[in-house]
Amino acid sequence: MSKRAVRILLTTVVILGGLCVGADRLAVGFAEDEVAEKLRTSEGLGEKPDVSIKGFPFLTQVAGGTLDDVEIGIQDYEATSGSDKIRIADLNARMQGVEFSGDYSSATAEKATGTARISYDELLKEAQGEPPVELPLGATGKVVGLSDGGNGKIKVEVEVSKGGTKLPKPVHVLSSVKVENDTIKVNADEIPKKFEVMGVSIPLPEGLVRDVTDFEEKVGGLPGGIKIDEVTPAEDGVDVSVKGANVKLAG
Repeated sequence: MSKRAVRILLTTVVILGGLCVGADRLAVGFAEDEVAEKLRTSEGLGEKPDVSIKGFPFLTQVAGGTLDDVEIGIQDYEATSGSDKIRIADLNARMQGVEFSGDYSSATAEKATGTARISYDELLKEAQGEPPVELPLGATGKVVGLSDGGNGKIKVEVEVSKGGTKLPKPVHVLSSVKVENDTIKVNADEIPKKFEVMGVSIPLPEGLVRDVTDFEEKVGGLPGGIKIDEVTPAEDGVDVSVKGANVKLAG
């Protein structure tokens, strides 16, 4: 074969390869848009989520009926918390082994893992809706704020009042946080034995004070039935890991 023929052959291979890659990327773009729209509809989202289908070539995955790896990002997702809602600021999930129908009307992932961020204000919503807890000597206590306590702890801010007068400074306790049965639970590590209110020393029975400091927030209704798994305090909220099996993305 002459050098000219070899050059022509190589040029043809390169052009065909480029066309194949281009067709593959066009197809994956179309599929990402379809999955995003189906997910928006099935989850009642205000906007399309970010959908990224990984792996190359895409068309061979389509032929097999299973996508290896799909990443999904949703902003401001409204999960359920009892009869109320709790806002997830950022929800990012990686779906693996996604089986789908030809028109993407149904899609189910073999397994899913991901992360979510819940602000401290959102985490505190249910506790703030409760009335103040009555303490000894006519005092009352109520949780009014949460913040990062460092070393994996949450700092819980408690407002104490007596006779309608608030304590000049709130009481702070460091609390541990965990996930149990789809519920984020916040429990004080140590309860103060007493504190001073207007020159009066008020004893603090631990069980009574925990009615103030300890609280929980159930988090359900996440996309496709994924569940919260672990929780870690951060600067402006808690980072939550999520996971699931046989997660339905659509259909």
